[in-house]
Amino acid sequence: MSKKGKLYLIPCPLGENAGHTIPPYVVSILHELDVFIAERAKTARAFIKTTHTTKPFSELTFYELNKRSEDAEVATFLQDAEAGKDVGLLSEAGCPGVADPGAVIVEMAHRKGIEVIPLVGPSSILLALMGAGMNGQSFTFHGYLPVKKPELAKELKKLEQISGRLRQTQIFIETPYRSNGMLEEMLNVLAPSTKVCVATDLTLETELIKTKRVKAWKSGGLPDLHKRPTVFLLES
Repeated sequence: MSKKGKLYLIPCPLGENAGHTIPPYVVSILHELDVFIAERAKTARAFIKTTHTTKPFSELTFYELNKRSEDAEVATFLQDAEAGKDVGLLSEAGCPGVADPGAVIVEMAHRKGIEVIPLVGPSSILLALMGAGMNGQSFTFHGYLPVKKPELAKELKKLEQISGRLRQTQIFIETPYRSNGMLEEMLNVLAPSTKVCVATDLTLETELIKTKRVKAWKSGGLPDLHKRPTVFLLES
C-alpha cells in the first residue's frame, strides 16, 4: 500500500500588506506543495504569489471549497493525498478550520487516515482575545449573530447573562459593512457595567483594539468600523 500524503493547514494574512505575519517555515512548506484546497482559487493564487514562489501556477492544482461546492465534488478533494501527495488547505484569511469552511476537509482527512498538520499563523479570534484583557481561561466563539435587530438584541442579552453566570468571555464576528451597527446595538442593549472590546484590522497598520465598559463607550466618540473586519468580545 502506498504511503498517504499529509494535509497541511496553511494560515493566510488577515489583510493586505501583512505577509510578514506568516512565519518563514510556513512559506517553505507552502512552496513544496502542488495541490491546494481553498475557498477561492483566485485569492489563494494571489496569496501564494506574494510569497515569491518559483513554481509556475500552471503546475499547481486548486480545489474550491465554498457554499457552491457539491458534496460529491468535495469528497474527491483529498484524492491526491490518498495517492501520496501532500496537500495544502488555505483559508481566505487567518487559520483554516477556524471560522472557516475548511473544517470539513480536516474531518475528512481524519476519517481517511491522512495526517493533519496545523501550521502557525494569525488567528483574528485568538489575537482579539489576547488583546481584550478579558477572561482567557474560559471563552466561547459564536461566529455570526442574528442580523435582525429584535433577534440580535435577544441574543446579546443572552450572551451577557451567560458571561456573567459562567464568568466567560463571549466572542463573535460580523460582516464588515455591519460592524458599526453591531457596536451601536451592543451599547444599546448591554448593561452599563458590561465590558465590550472591538478588535479591528488585526495585524494591519490600521489595527485598533479597545476595551471599555458600556457606560464609558457611550460617554466618548465611537470608532468608525465601517467595512473593517472586526472581532467583538463582551464580558459581564
